[in-house]
Amino acid sequence: MALERIFPDLHIEPLRQQDLDAAQAHLDDLTKPRGSLGRLEDLARRLYAMRRGQLPLRVQPALMLTVAGDHGVAAQGVSPFPQAVTRQMVQNFFGGGAAINVLCRSMGMELRVVDAGCAGGPFAPNPMLLDCRLGDGTADMTLGPAMSVETCLKGLRAGVKLAHDAADKGYQCLGVGEMGIANSTAGTALYCALLHLEPEVMAGPGAGADAAMVKHKAQIVHKALAVNEKAVRSGDPLEVLAALGGYEIVVMSGIMLGAASRRLPVLVDGFICSAAYVAALHICPVLAEYAVLSHASAEQGHGRALARLEEAAPEQRPLLHLDMRLGEGTGGAVAYGLLRCAADIYNDMATFSAAGVAEQTC
Repeated sequence: MALERIFPDLHIEPLRQQDLDAAQAHLDDLTKPRGSLGRLEDLARRLYAMRRGQLPLRVQPALMLTVAGDHGVAAQGVSPFPQAVTRQMVQNFFGGGAAINVLCRSMGMELRVVDAGCAGGPFAPNPMLLDCRLGDGTADMTLGPAMSVETCLKGLRAGVKLAHDAADKGYQCLGVGEMGIANSTAGTALYCALLHLEPEVMAGPGAGADAAMVKHKAQIVHKALAVNEKAVRSGDPLEVLAALGGYEIVVMSGIMLGAASRRLPVLVDGFICSAAYVAALHICPVLAEYAVLSHASAEQGHGRALARLEEAAPEQRPLLHLDMRLGEGTGGAVAYGLLRCAADIYNDMATFSAAGVAEQTC
């Protein structure tokens, strides 16, 4: 497994079947028809197994980590917005005015913004800012690797540390989100390389590209795949991430792995976050047991990527279908409410045996 080679000291343990069975027995004893709460019950089973049966189930407090970074491939005209918007949106996060700020407040999640490598140099200190800069934006992946393997490893380690620090502070659930002009191009390239999909079916409008720009984006992805053919052909997730990823994508992959190593659920957002998840999954397939795919993005390629994941693991289905495609972690913030519901159902519903209700009457 790639995890042992990349992180020999990082251990991600599969959920134990005896814990899943014990959770199912409790859920079947709740005062409702068996299975009638559908996927909330599935979530509750997994939460119980993640905690090794420790009760009550808890997913509070929760932390959303929105990771920002810039991409050299933006110079190829793949986005309708200039690269400067990444930095402007980070300032908007600091000011509390972005969608992710609003949704985190609404759902009771804390929010931190991670600078993984925005162009323009470091930001001034801010209470919301976590500095994990890997550089001043990646290189243009149509000219060579987006970053070195060493930088990629540094980013993965930074993400793992972010997750471990959050766990040490008592957070019971993590979410990941992103911001970075042209990162849907990097995400598309990663899906194509790791899931063997074609750029023409995966490239989409991202931040609002028109049909001509989407076609151009697919051509750019083809070029990036060709230029980095050696890394792509290797199938090595670390090599592929370094060649085609982004600083924020690499850090998000590390956060997911770090959360799983601490037995915490991690909410995966939409198109770009899921690309980071696919890369992390190639490093450690057991991550799937801790990851919660929050929603199916309206970005056209996301459904195709999710379908490919579901072929390998049927439980890998997104919770929500809301036609969202903003990013930032917004889908994860909305889906967090479902994790809270799942935990509360397990903790607080009466059982047939305790309530004196005949099971066959329900």
